Amino acid sequence: MTSTSTSTGRVALVTGGSGGIGRACAERLAADGYAVGVHYAGNRARAERLVEEITSRGGRAITVGGDVADEDAMRTAFDAVENAFGGIDVVVNTAGVMVLAPIADLDLDDLDRMHRTNIRGAFVVSRQAARRIRGGGAIVNFSTSVTRTQFPTYGAYVASKAAVEGMTLILARELRGKDITVNAVAPGPTATPLFLDGKDEQTVAGLAQAVPMERLGQPEDIAETVAFLAGPARWVNGQVVFTNGGLA
Repeated sequence: MTSTSTSTGRVALVTGGSGGIGRACAERLAADGYAVGVHYAGNRARAERLVEEITSRGGRAITVGGDVADEDAMRTAFDAVENAFGGIDVVVNTAGVMVLAPIADLDLDDLDRMHRTNIRGAFVVSRQAARRIRGGGAIVNFSTSVTRTQFPTYGAYVASKAAVEGMTLILARELRGKDITVNAVAPGPTATPLFLDGKDEQTVAGLAQAVPMERLGQPEDIAETVAFLAGPARWVNGQVVFTNGGLA
C-alpha cells in the first residue's frame, strides 16, 4: 500500500463498497493510506474478500453491513468504523439502485425501491456523516451524468439522482464553518454491473462512442475523482463533478 501525507491516519466509509464503483473507491482510498469501512447491503462475502485483499497489502479495512435507508443500521455501521479506527474523515456514498423503463411503463414498486435507496439512503447516510465527520473531512455523494444527457428510460432514476444533487448542495452550505466539504460525483457510462445489466452489445457500443474519449469509463476513473474530492480538493465544495470523458 502507498500512503500520502494528506491521507495518513484518515478514515473512510464507503457505502456500496462491495462492488463496481464502490469497490474501486475503497481500493483507491486504501491505496492512498486510508483505513476503510467497506459497506455492503446484500453481498457480505464480496465485501469480506475486498477487506482481505486490502489487509493483505498492508492496509486497514473492516466490513460493515446494513440497509442504507435504515437509520439504525447506518448508525451501527458508523459506530463500527469509529470504534475500529478512532473516527471518520470521509464518507463516500455509492450505494444505489437503477431500474430503467419509460416513465409511462415503469412499475411504481420499482420507483419506490429506487427512491428508498437512492434518496432516503443518501439522506440517512449524509445525516450521519454531517454529525460525525471530523474537521477537514469530506462527504461524496453520487449522481449521474444523465441528469444532463436526459437519455430515455432513465426518468425515474434521474429523478432520484437529481434529488441527491439538491440535497448535497444544500448540505454543503449547512456545514458552513465546520471545514467539511460536500460534493457529488456524476459518472457517465461506466463499465459496472449496474450500468451493463439489461443492455445489449449494440447499446453499450453506442454509449461508448457517444463519449469523446470513445470508450466506457472504468470504475477506477471514477475513484480517481473521489480520491481528489476526499483529500486534496479542499476548495471544491458544494459542486456536482461530471466525470464522464466529455459526454455532453
